[in-house]
Amino acid sequence: MLESSYNEVLVACSIIIAVLASYTALNMASRVSSASGRSAVLWLIGGSIAMGFGIWSMHFIGMLAFSLPIELGYDVPLTLLSLVIAIACSAFALYLVCQDTLPWGRLLSGGLLMGLGVASMHYIGMEALLMHPYIFYVPWLVGLSIVIAIVAATAALWLAFRLREESKRATFGRIGASLVMGCAIIGMHYTGMAASKFPIDSFCGAANSGIDTKWLAVLVIIVSLAVFAIALIVSMLDVRTSQLSNSLDDANNELIKLALQDNLTRIPNRVLLGDRLEQAIHRAERNNGEFAVLFLDLDGFKAINDMHGHHVGDQLLKEVAHRLLSNKREGDTAARLGGDEFVLLLEPCSPETSAVFAQRLIDAIEQPYETSNIPLHISTSVGIAIYPQDGKTEHELMVNADAAMYHAKKQGRNGYCFFEHGMNANVHLQMQMQQNLRQAVSRNELVLHYQPKFVAPDGPMTGLEALLRWQSPDHGFLSPDRFLPLAESSGLIVPIGNWVIEEACRQMKVWYDQGHQEWSVAVNLSAVQLEHHSLVDVVREALRKHSLDPSHLVLEITETTAMCNAETSLTVLNKLSDLGVSISIDDFGTGYSSLLYLKRLPANELKIDRGFITELAQDNDDEAIIQAIIALGKTLDMRIVAEGVETAEQQALLTQLGCNTLQGYLLARPAPPEALLEKIAHMTKRTESALVT
Repeated sequence: MLESSYNEVLVACSIIIAVLASYTALNMASRVSSASGRSAVLWLIGGSIAMGFGIWSMHFIGMLAFSLPIELGYDVPLTLLSLVIAIACSAFALYLVCQDTLPWGRLLSGGLLMGLGVASMHYIGMEALLMHPYIFYVPWLVGLSIVIAIVAATAALWLAFRLREESKRATFGRIGASLVMGCAIIGMHYTGMAASKFPIDSFCGAANSGIDTKWLAVLVIIVSLAVFAIALIVSMLDVRTSQLSNSLDDANNELIKLALQDNLTRIPNRVLLGDRLEQAIHRAERNNGEFAVLFLDLDGFKAINDMHGHHVGDQLLKEVAHRLLSNKREGDTAARLGGDEFVLLLEPCSPETSAVFAQRLIDAIEQPYETSNIPLHISTSVGIAIYPQDGKTEHELMVNADAAMYHAKKQGRNGYCFFEHGMNANVHLQMQMQQNLRQAVSRNELVLHYQPKFVAPDGPMTGLEALLRWQSPDHGFLSPDRFLPLAESSGLIVPIGNWVIEEACRQMKVWYDQGHQEWSVAVNLSAVQLEHHSLVDVVREALRKHSLDPSHLVLEITETTAMCNAETSLTVLNKLSDLGVSISIDDFGTGYSSLLYLKRLPANELKIDRGFITELAQDNDDEAIIQAIIALGKTLDMRIVAEGVETAEQQALLTQLGCNTLQGYLLARPAPPEALLEKIAHMTKRTESALVT
């Protein structure tokens, strides 16, 4: 037999090519399995060519590394046939691993066919030498090489199927698997080469007419590496493109969610609610049915937000949304419009059912909450509009349900109300007034009237109370009870209150410069103003701006306002008192003040509510109450002011009981500043004439 040898460099190249071919095969398997439709077919064709060429080139380079003491060459048709077999085997393998499942029966039969195909490729490639006499094969080594080919093919199919998903872990798994598969392919090839024996008188029939081996090894190596590189680069680009596409899909889905869901509560927003309402209207039209729109607004949410911060408020809104979802029926829609407003679309739903459902929601929402270890209580007002009698369009239903909700708030809150056609006019009027009120300050439509206060029983005058009025071009001359609730609900009470403080200080400075240095001006504070962080700075700046001594300013608060958030109120009032401003407790006797806090408040004046003065008569209950209030005030070293004095009998009795100061229509009505001095001068002349007489 002829003695054979191997080119070590080409053997090393064949091993490298085998590993790269294995990695390419595993990578192609992942691309084929992740693709679909026409893309999957293209990947199958391209992957089969790249994988088949890789296996074939490893085999061919291994054969080029083989040398005999005679000149060798390779027959082109047989060499190309071996390449076609390698590509066909690769296509079969990729087809198997791209299936959803790979049962053991299919795996073993596939491994058998692929192993036989690879072995056929090898031995047909050997036949391309066209040796004469024919090559002698050692049977057991041939059998071993076929077994190795079948085992390697089965293992390759199993690994390719297991590692076809794209992930970082799968990438490292493919690297390790490609080393194992490469060694198996090399083992099969060189076992088959070891089975080949060449007689002494052998010669190669393809030595002169076939492919010259001098340049073929380099060409095959270069082409193989190029094919691998192109396949892997295209695969990586496809993976990257797929990842970008998935990222874009995820981003698009997230944008859709953001567009249709409320960011905080993750329930439908106004846009999605509008779409659901349109669909409900279409269904109700077709089926001649009806459905309900429930408009919910939380009672007292703003106070919780201001007191505990937006974080607690947001957590509370999330919990409210959760309770809405827990109580709604399947198929109903719960949405958040913004702020503390929610809407439920109940479809289908009769008025009777919607009433029961509204009450169930009210009961659920008023259950106690605990957010950030803070116990909270809140209620809700619900307005109900029924399609089609309360509106036939999305806009009409929403507006009418909103109007019904506002009516529920006026009736005492924590309840529900059905829409009635008279509600809209009132709601539109309120909205128009609120819009006009926003511009009232800049348009100089707000004015202050002043009601004098006198030393009991009838003078001299000791001060005035500033009373806000709105001279509206659209609604006429309005008293505070007409527009201050709107100011409080819309948040305008703070800028309006700041304007009142500044204007009262300015006017008081005018009177002071006119010689009325014993007067003081009283300004009423709302609960919202008292809790606002800027109040102390606003008062300080108003006094500084008009060079007014703080003793000429009295800030009146109701006892209910002072006790709403007692500790916070106490802190703010102490800061105001430190400025030198007087503090008066207004409407005393009508709230729920604690005597403990009353003793701690830096107040120096008690103002008896007019409710006790109206029915005041000697020896009745009101006299006893007033007498007790006066005794309490004097014990706490406070001045006692009685407002609402309208009869001479009230004037005399209050003076007898010990009131320091009287205020009411009997003595003087509120008037603008320019008319006030004229009235006071007239009253003074009349009093002097009476004394002379």
